[in-house]
Amino acid sequence: MGDLAVRALRAVLAVVLVGTVGVQALMLWVLVSGNDPEDGSLPLTPLRVIVILGMVSAQVVLVSVWRLVAMVRRGTVFSPAAFRYVDAVIGAIVAAALLWFVVTAINAPGQRDDPGVTVIMGGIGLAILGVALIVFVLRTLLGQAVARDVEAARMQAELDEVI
Repeated sequence: MGDLAVRALRAVLAVVLVGTVGVQALMLWVLVSGNDPEDGSLPLTPLRVIVILGMVSAQVVLVSVWRLVAMVRRGTVFSPAAFRYVDAVIGAIVAAALLWFVVTAINAPGQRDDPGVTVIMGGIGLAILGVALIVFVLRTLLGQAVARDVEAARMQAELDEVI
């Protein structure tokens, strides 16, 4: 992975992380201060809490990707230590999908005249779960690569003994 690509990715990750923390702080301030401009048309307080939690899941992904990029630069990504970060990404994506299903359930009563919106939102939740499955498949591939790397090291050690 090139130095320019790593720096660009880290810059993007940092900007998004700072942005999500800023939005979370503002939303928490609105919830705590009582300056909520809710007009009663939507249950904004639960939706704000869900958005804050959704941003936490995004932040888990950002930090995990940051750590994985660091492992790539050191050449240690094909090790058992990488699994904890990949597992964190999978868990965060599943949590985001579950939060999306909660948003869908909160929104559903207002969509009785047009249930297609609820169906579409449910489909989006399934797509988010699909992303978690894709990352799980990639985790499996990482597991195979780690196993092959361990096997190659064992074979190299045997070859070194023979020579």
